[in-house]
Amino acid sequence: MKKLLAFLFGTTLTSGAVANPACAVCTVAIGATLTISRRLGVCDNAVAIWLGAFLVILGYWMIKWFDKKNWHFFGRDIILILLSFSMIGGLYINQLHYSPCYWFIDAFLFWAICGGIIYIVSQKLYEFMKRRNNNHAHFPFEKVVLAVGMLLIASILVSKFSI
Repeated sequence: MKKLLAFLFGTTLTSGAVANPACAVCTVAIGATLTISRRLGVCDNAVAIWLGAFLVILGYWMIKWFDKKNWHFFGRDIILILLSFSMIGGLYINQLHYSPCYWFIDAFLFWAICGGIIYIVSQKLYEFMKRRNNNHAHFPFEKVVLAVGMLLIASILVSKFSI
């Protein structure tokens, strides 16, 4: 165990920093919130919103990794985001039952897609607000606060008015 930790710590210090569209703080915040809410028994639809945002972040990280490897092909970004969404089946396949609710889509998948869209909109809104402020954030971690705040509001509304 000590060797593994030493290896991970050493590679972290020697690896170069890469700019990501989703920072590590936001990734950890969404991932931790998903786990905590699932254990507390929060509505599955609210959990799906956080899962969708988390999977979009993983898709963004895959896109950045493909950029680093210089792997480019037609439709790559869409394929990687859809591939990250396909992980829903592996995460919750034994815990959920298929019950189509919205346009013949399972409610969990529908709200996960909505969560992904909400996260993307929050990042686009952040970029817009930053451009209007001479390419400076209004306050530290504004990107994280905006994403987590929008997801929190959506999950509260979904859990209140869920069918």
